[in-house]
Order: sequence, then C-alpha cells, then structure tokens
Amino acid sequence: MIVPEIRIREARAADEPALAELDRTTWSPLHAVTPPPEPGRPFYDERHRPEHFLVAELGGAVVGYVRVVPPTRLACNAHVRQIQGLAVDAAARGRGVARALLRAAADRARADGATRLTLRVLGHNAPARSLYESEGFRVEGVLRGEFLLDGAYVDDILMGRPLTD
Repeated sequence: MIVPEIRIREARAADEPALAELDRTTWSPLHAVTPPPEPGRPFYDERHRPEHFLVAELGGAVVGYVRVVPPTRLACNAHVRQIQGLAVDAAARGRGVARALLRAAADRARADGATRLTLRVLGHNAPARSLYESEGFRVEGVLRGEFLLDGAYVDDILMGRPLTD
C-alpha cells in the first residue's frame, strides 16, 4: 500500500470551499472559544486572507491548514509570528499532518524575518499541548479560568519558541 506524501503549500483563493468545510467539520470545544462556523459562511475575510494560511494536502486533497500572522501591527513586535489556527481533517490525523504544518509555519515565520513563534492553546487540549511541546514550544504564561466553556472555566495557555539556533 502506497501512503501519500504530505504536501504543504500556500493557500489560494480557490481553496476557500475546502477550508470552510474543514473549519466546520473540525470545530470542537476542545480548541474553539467561538461558536461553530455557520454553513455558507465565507472562510476568508479582511482579517483572514489566503496569504495568511498554509494548507496541507494528501493525495491532492486539502486535509489541514495553519494560520500564521504577526500578532500585532506594532513595529516593536514585528519579530514575532503567531499561529492563530490549526486544523486537520479527522481522517488524516495520526499521519504527521499537524507536525508538518507546524514545521512549515516555523519556516514561513523565519522567511518573514521572525525570531519567535507563539500560540495560544486551551488548557484542556492535552493532545495539542503535547504536540506543541514536542516541536519546541514552552509554556510562557497561563491565564487561569480565562474562558467559560460548557459550564467550566478553562485556562488559556500562552506558548512560544525561538526560531533561532
């Protein structure tokens, strides 16, 4: 049996239907603080443009994405990039797609001149936290009880990693 290779590339406008569907099907209270995306809602908008995303393909199908952007518009913060979204189709999980997306995000951030990569993850999302730690991210802050989700207070974990050796 031949296992298709993961291909990471920049998102294109034509990816919007596949990314919108992926966003809807992967939504979970394990990682989302916003309500589920509504069917028919555009994936791209003025704050979420194709150039902000890298997509993962397996066998030519879009199976994941990561959004990598500057965390602010401040010049004093221009050396940082932040992951603000990572999703992998359930059928593609366990194949290294999320890890490949994280590595590509770090490469993209370096190419943009960044020296740090940061992200936020919900405290109860142990699988994601473990993956991030295995890719060099460390906890840099905890906002205790920051979100009230399904009747429970959930921590917001701030993680970061250097992009230099």
